Amino acid sequence: MNSTELNTYFNNIDWKKLVVSILICNVAGLAGLFFTMPLVFGWYESLVRPSFVPPNEVFGTAWSVLYILMGISLYLVWEKGWSERKVKVAMGFFGIQLFLNFLWPVLFFGMQSLVLGLVDVILLWFAILVTIRYFYAISKKAALLLVPYIMWVSFAVIMNYYFVILNP
Repeated sequence: MNSTELNTYFNNIDWKKLVVSILICNVAGLAGLFFTMPLVFGWYESLVRPSFVPPNEVFGTAWSVLYILMGISLYLVWEKGWSERKVKVAMGFFGIQLFLNFLWPVLFFGMQSLVLGLVDVILLWFAILVTIRYFYAISKKAALLLVPYIMWVSFAVIMNYYFVILNP
């Protein structure tokens, strides 16, 4: 890609929509931190953890990257036109999965319910899968940007399951 093509590419980006898309995802994540942070070094530390749970610092980095990718993915679908029915449906599923994403720390940390956290993260996994399917029909790039997210949530399902098993 030469400099003219690169300039054209960057000039065609609706920067307001891109920033709003990324902010929407990050605000959902930050809202979830409200429930997470007070309990990470108390209740959470008292739980028996599976041997494969990464250090706490990994979660912040992973989620920061994932929320940015999610935001870019949302933008790629949104830019196809809000007047399109398929865009509205796809963004609706995105909203559902984002709500389930926010809800997990409320259930797991806020309510200290490992079982409700597990139920939520399983529902989240399916919601992401449906979102990827709908995004794929609109933008393959948007769908592919959600692949790391569903992979991380797949790992989260396994972690949450073992938390339930190890902490009856």
